[in-house]
Amino acid sequence: MEKAERLGKIFREEIGKIESPMIEKVRGKGLLNAVIIRPKDGKEAWDVCLKMRDLGLLAKPTHQHIIRFAPPLVITEEELREAIEIIKKALKSFE
Repeated sequence: MEKAERLGKIFREEIGKIESPMIEKVRGKGLLNAVIIRPKDGKEAWDVCLKMRDLGLLAKPTHQHIIRFAPPLVITEEELREAIEIIKKALKSFE
């Protein structure tokens, strides 16, 4: 539980630092997190998920504007930071 809480906090803080007009809100608890996406130029959460997939990260979009992240509990901090970088790249590709 402590590891999940620590890594979840890192995830929310780092995603919150991303300067993207598409990020409306970051929320979650432990390693179960969600990013609420503000559509931009007709691109929604689905499009961001497809871009992340192309970059090597899978996530599930819900309700056209939310991306859920549920990494395995055995994820390392290094792997989490790699995922965060992929999320950044995916969002930046829509600017």
